[in-house]
Amino acid sequence: MKALVLKQPDEMVIQEVPQPVPQGNEVLVKVLRVGVCGTDLHAYGGNQPFFSYPRIVGHELAVQVVEIPKEARGQASHVKEGDIVAVLPYLHCGKCVACRNGKPNCCIELQCLGVHTDGGMREFFTIQPKYLVPASKVSVEDIALVECFSIGFHGVRRSEVKPGENVLVVGTGPIGIGVIHGLKERGARVIVLDINEKRLEYAQRVAKADVAVHAGKEPAEQRILELTGGENPTLVMDATGNAKQMMQAFNFVSQGGRIVFVGLVTADITFSDPLFHRKEITLYASRNATLEDFKNVISAIESGRISTEGFITHTASLEEAAEQFPLWRKPETGVIKAVVRVG
Repeated sequence: MKALVLKQPDEMVIQEVPQPVPQGNEVLVKVLRVGVCGTDLHAYGGNQPFFSYPRIVGHELAVQVVEIPKEARGQASHVKEGDIVAVLPYLHCGKCVACRNGKPNCCIELQCLGVHTDGGMREFFTIQPKYLVPASKVSVEDIALVECFSIGFHGVRRSEVKPGENVLVVGTGPIGIGVIHGLKERGARVIVLDINEKRLEYAQRVAKADVAVHAGKEPAEQRILELTGGENPTLVMDATGNAKQMMQAFNFVSQGGRIVFVGLVTADITFSDPLFHRKEITLYASRNATLEDFKNVISAIESGRISTEGFITHTASLEEAAEQFPLWRKPETGVIKAVVRVG
């Protein structure tokens, strides 16, 4: 079968690899669509933490269940052969302190498909059925978006946002859009900040952000202060994965406010301790997502509460993707979300 292999930074090739055979309680799935995440693009550029080469990338997955061996049927009662499903790509041990406390998304032994172990940019792979999430009423293209939106929903759940609360979302890339959808689900008033005019427009028109601030055209701190009646947002959610912007969050947040870092960066984050204490800021990290987040996103897409209109801006076949990856890293190409067609 064919697989798209990232051999090293800036080198991605199609290779013939053996088709896997289910072992133990695994099932065989056929890959249909793979969303291209910032993680994949950063790995291509050589600046993704927790990553090793060579690697088959891809963890935003829509797959079809092909074979459920007898040994796996006890764990696969929620799916059947032929089903098209989402994949929870965070393989966890189920035994460590994080797993025991309901946080398998940050398991000590976490193996994320496409990052720590090979992912979905291939025709078939095997996986335990507990990681398959039914999504029968969602189109195959939208199933490939579930993981991306779930990252945002998880960060929002971490934030404990309240209806009517003023929230600043910094960054309107794919993860930021997921954050906005999650906030609007919970009734927040959302201000978005970015320098990409097209993404700001999308954040308002489709994701229903209330106000957009273009950081390249107006003084962001002053404008955000005005929009919140001189108090600043009580919640700031950063989805940029940019160290400079993440550190700026401490200036944007109100007295007694909260910051959630949804984006990830290979850098140290520093801040003024007197400012941190004076404001009594609460700082959260948000990592990956959980089955609960996946189910919430699937429900929101099924009901139309999340609109995926125009979110997929670029597509390519598995064979074409190697040439497209370097282009998808360039903002001028207008990429919001690229999706690779496999099956």
